[in-house]
Amino acid sequence: MYKKIIIIIVFIIFLFSSGVLAVTKKEGVENFPIQYQGYLKELQKKYPNWKFIALYIDLDWNYVINQENVFGKNLVPKSYSDSWKNTKPGEYNVEVDNGWVDCSRNAVEYCMDVRNFLNEVRIFQFENLSYDEQTNKVSAVEKILYGTEFYQKKINYYNSSGSLIQTNTNYSQAILNAAQTAKVSSYHLASRIKQEVGPFLSHSSISGRVTGFEGLYNFYNIGATSSSEPMGAIKNGLQYAKDGRGASDETKRKYLIPWDNKEKAITGGGIFIGSSYINIGQDTIYLQKFDVSDEKKNDLFWHQYMTNVLAPYSEGKLIYNGYKNSNLLESDISFIIPIYKNMPELPVQSPNIEKGDYVQDSSRVFADVTNVLNVRSGPSTSYETIIQISRNEKMTRIAKGKQNGERWDRVKLDNGIVGYVFQSYLKEVSDINVSEIQISAPTQRIKKGETLQLEVKVLPEEAIDKSISYSSSNENVAMIDNNGNILAISSGKTTITAMAKNGVKNQIEITVYTPVEKIEVTSKNIVIQEGKSLPISVIIYPEDADNKKVKFTSKDENIVSVDSNGNVTAKKQGETTIIVQSEENEKIQKEISIKVLPILQEGEIIFNSPLVVLNANIITGIPYKENTVSQIKSLIGTKYEMLIYDKDDNLMKEQDKIGTGCKIQFILEEELKAEYIFNLYGDVNGDGKINSTDLLVLQRHILEIEKLTGVFLKAGNIRKNGKNPTSVDSLLIQRHILELDIINQ
Repeated sequence: MYKKIIIIIVFIIFLFSSGVLAVTKKEGVENFPIQYQGYLKELQKKYPNWKFIALYIDLDWNYVINQENVFGKNLVPKSYSDSWKNTKPGEYNVEVDNGWVDCSRNAVEYCMDVRNFLNEVRIFQFENLSYDEQTNKVSAVEKILYGTEFYQKKINYYNSSGSLIQTNTNYSQAILNAAQTAKVSSYHLASRIKQEVGPFLSHSSISGRVTGFEGLYNFYNIGATSSSEPMGAIKNGLQYAKDGRGASDETKRKYLIPWDNKEKAITGGGIFIGSSYINIGQDTIYLQKFDVSDEKKNDLFWHQYMTNVLAPYSEGKLIYNGYKNSNLLESDISFIIPIYKNMPELPVQSPNIEKGDYVQDSSRVFADVTNVLNVRSGPSTSYETIIQISRNEKMTRIAKGKQNGERWDRVKLDNGIVGYVFQSYLKEVSDINVSEIQISAPTQRIKKGETLQLEVKVLPEEAIDKSISYSSSNENVAMIDNNGNILAISSGKTTITAMAKNGVKNQIEITVYTPVEKIEVTSKNIVIQEGKSLPISVIIYPEDADNKKVKFTSKDENIVSVDSNGNVTAKKQGETTIIVQSEENEKIQKEISIKVLPILQEGEIIFNSPLVVLNANIITGIPYKENTVSQIKSLIGTKYEMLIYDKDDNLMKEQDKIGTGCKIQFILEEELKAEYIFNLYGDVNGDGKINSTDLLVLQRHILEIEKLTGVFLKAGNIRKNGKNPTSVDSLLIQRHILELDIINQ
């Protein structure tokens, strides 16, 4: 059963607060520190569908440990050895909860050091716990429940009157239903139930028979805070199941409180876990135990579901077994793995390992075995195998030692993996030092996003340790992995260094550039009056291209001229084309059709407030929600006939809504006198409304799934800065939809 820290959940998330924790996610093994990569590459070899997401946490390792190493925050069973327990006078063996005591600093460090758990079994404490329809199945939930009284069992429960109510729903189906509703992994909910109430239906939290709390159930022990009273924690949890312990009516409705039947308790508790943890950034078991990244920001290190310091490992192991028994280990599973600043060079050893039994060493050794040698996570065959290494493979011994009468050495492989091997299978080698490193590359200038393989030769050939470490002087420009593969990140220069263990090194300078890929213009068809001028707005993709210069050409300068800045001047009536070309690559270009109409006399067309004409042919300032054809016409003074067409050139009716891309024509005796295009900021699909559809269209543009062009691109630039729309513009549309801020037209 998990033991809880007292938690008062306040569901107010401050979106803009001071001291916001910087947390960044990047998918791919290459985005992890070298110390992580060896472990993850081994896992990726075996499970190519697994995805590893680096969670960069902008917190110093020692600071994190100091925040977690607080009395009562992390507990172990009292029966554990003293190496696991806090032995400070006055705190040693003090029961924080029944049978549970404060743990040692070493235990906190060991359990928080991610590198100790990057093997097939232990990694599941980092599994992304969001709901995945493809992998979450009733059969798999049953596999997790195997060995408990929940397995293949229908739900029966006692109501508040003591009557037994029978249902036709299995526990596994109820858990899956709860997972779908809460958007939480069903494996997580099932294993958490096993962890919290054990294998028996008779557990007091779910018996429905506790005096004073008849007919109430709490499968996850939510609110079961510590108490010195008999069954105090259980009763606190059942009190929460009864009335939410002071929660608002809205909160109780959200969590389906009271939990007066088992299905409500399973689902409502699942919703609690989802909204309180998983859906606010604590989306792994590890992050629920060690609160270093939740989106609440204001209660780091305290918004923690459990106090058992080993809970992430034990619950993760249950989930692993569920996947394994269901033959789902080959599935697309993603893991979110934290990285702290200034972590120790080597993984922190388990408190089980007596430090006095180990003597530091730094000798080079090799595997003296017939076939393969198991490298384990601890000094015993009871620990999981991290990797199998081949005969004669070389490594560095970190320490020589003895554990439980057996001699095990701690070693570091050349790929960065740290583990333990049986001492008798290791032999020392004589070192021949590296004297020279030669570096070459097919080119020293590469495009952003491309990779480059360095060619490195280590001399002399007979050197025993020819391992090379690589580094980049500016990882914002380019990164390099352990194999000498350079990945170009952004424009600039960086120096790549290849260094041997004995300090011998060589360097090469790499230049990264970002080429132009595409040109977009705000309008591909322009209608303008004689004598008028307007600028052509050009957006270069990608935004960080090195050479953003373009040149403008008019095919007929007698009709329109265009200067080097893209300013177009209409000279006489007619039609022609403006060509916009990339200076870097003339094959990348856009054409703009220009139609010049006779000049209008003053007062022939008057656009009354709030309407505004931009760039000679774009009308903005459209009053949102008062944008029907008849309403807009009423704001325009003219003797001409006004015809308004939608974005697809269909003639609009008086009651139709005017949106982005609609055009108005002024006609006299069937002759076109003027034409303007409407722009409604935020209406990127041109239906005259600003809603979730526009949000989706803009997000697809930002993700480069389906790009906006012309006036629709302009409409997406809510900030009106002339740049390509970003997530900031997307947020402004969201706030408009929620009526927090109305978009200024």
